[in-house]
Amino acid sequence: MTPSNSEKQAGGAGNTAESSGPAGVSHFIRELVLEDFKTNRFGGRVHTRFPPEPNGYLHIGHAKSICLNFGLAAEFGGKCNLRFDDTNPTKEEMEYVESIMTDVRWLGFDWEDRLFYASDYFDRLYEWAEQLIRKGKAYVCDLSADEVREYRGTLTEPGRESPYRNRSVEENLDLFRRMRDGEFPDGARTLRARIDMASPNLNLRDPVMYRILHAAHHRTGDKWCIYPMYDWAHGQSDSIEGITHSICTLEFEDHRPLYDWYIEQLGIYHPQQIEFDRLNLTHTVLSKRKLLSLVQNGVVSGWDDPRMPTLSGIRRRGFTPEAIRNFCARIGVSKTNGMVQLSLLEYFVREDLNRRAPRVMGVLRPLRLVIDNYPEGQVEEMEAVNNPEDPAMGTRKVPFSRVLYIEQEDFREDPPKHYYRLSPGREVRLRYGYLVTCTGVVKDEKTGQVIEVHATYDPATRGGDAPDGRRVKSTLHWVSAAHSIEAEVRLYDHLFTCENPAAESEGQDFMSLINPNSLEVLAGCRLEPGLAGAAPGSRYQFERLGYFCVDPDTGPGRLVLNRTLTLRDTLAKIEKGQRGQGAKQT
Repeated sequence: MTPSNSEKQAGGAGNTAESSGPAGVSHFIRELVLEDFKTNRFGGRVHTRFPPEPNGYLHIGHAKSICLNFGLAAEFGGKCNLRFDDTNPTKEEMEYVESIMTDVRWLGFDWEDRLFYASDYFDRLYEWAEQLIRKGKAYVCDLSADEVREYRGTLTEPGRESPYRNRSVEENLDLFRRMRDGEFPDGARTLRARIDMASPNLNLRDPVMYRILHAAHHRTGDKWCIYPMYDWAHGQSDSIEGITHSICTLEFEDHRPLYDWYIEQLGIYHPQQIEFDRLNLTHTVLSKRKLLSLVQNGVVSGWDDPRMPTLSGIRRRGFTPEAIRNFCARIGVSKTNGMVQLSLLEYFVREDLNRRAPRVMGVLRPLRLVIDNYPEGQVEEMEAVNNPEDPAMGTRKVPFSRVLYIEQEDFREDPPKHYYRLSPGREVRLRYGYLVTCTGVVKDEKTGQVIEVHATYDPATRGGDAPDGRRVKSTLHWVSAAHSIEAEVRLYDHLFTCENPAAESEGQDFMSLINPNSLEVLAGCRLEPGLAGAAPGSRYQFERLGYFCVDPDTGPGRLVLNRTLTLRDTLAKIEKGQRGQGAKQT
């Protein structure tokens, strides 16, 4: 079921990219929105928001929330705000603000003129806090943070009332204003809501609304030395902006009664908070604290390191926004936290890149192949298909000459069983080229390592097919030695050695689970000449090797690529089998 045009509100254009996932895919939040349409709750409006804290870079878990909030608004002709929850100046930076806006746009979403900050509302939040004090619903407390925790009680024992809980309205107003004016040091006092210290919900046991923090804010400067807590700022910000559906992850479910309590006590417009499952991926941590630790300890090169699950990291690695949106639509929305296999995300990336990435040939570990009977100095232009999935992408010309580079793994002097690539006396096909037969090798005199392979070619097999119909079992990619360009290629693996590092690191340093082989840098790789001048962010499929993306480190005289993914999940297993067990070639 989809709302009719009469049910939709104008102004939703621009909330979502051309394809944010299958329209109308049903989940419980969408059903709640449909029910609100039926009952005319919120006057038929849908107005959501994405409220990140500017204390780190967005990661793949945030992408799920972004797609959900902007996607729902777009489907129902509504609006979605981008609002920064900037209530903790000691951890927030403009770098994070700018990166978040870049990431949301990259995913394909547009908040139009609806960019807001919780700090926009600091004056009004302060006025509302004084309103609660006057109602006897808030008080200034002198307990330290440790004492507040001690007085709160446990899940099985009620809390104890603060000895400052029954201060008069006049005294509370005086103290709160003096807090605002900077009279007291950090941590000396807090403003707390006066609710119920015996509530079974610990969030209702007189939660802190304001703390003293003498720190400059990236937007308000030194105007404030008291800052609102998230639970106090969030619901009221939603109310100010006219949000209809305030969508949060499940850890905020127990906070919903407090969200409702504040709004009801103030008597202001009341949005509906709805909680959904957060995204958890295998072989990944999505804690911003842990991600920051990886950056600060130099485990990764920065927030945009291609091994990071940040949106800037996976963008640099070569993931596409279309693949991420399709992934988020596929995993759905529920009320139960679970673990999603990283391979599922990779599947959607491969599926998308298979359709859009042009094919090229590149050799990561070059081995010289000399075709002895090919004319010296001759160069042919072989016609190569740019993408068999999209004929409109056409073809390109690739130079072919007497001396080529092939992959070291594509030659074995003493091949194992079921190895069908190049070896002495064996004929193979060179992609778009000729059939060649190995006739001999040249070895390093000191190490005995094969450094050059010699072969002959059949001139009648141009294009790779034999007129007599004979067949070969293997096709190799190659580049012309004289025409190829040099590149650095970075190969990435999982950053963690275990499937669930968050769980397995309990009681130990999660850094101990870092995969020491998560990055391999290959210098001296050789690529076909068409990649000269390739712009950072350009994506390609290297035939037989995987998907690669040009890295921002690329510059004059230097070409750097990141391997986005191998062609299939089983490739590594196949190659391992060939090396160690003689597994059958595919």
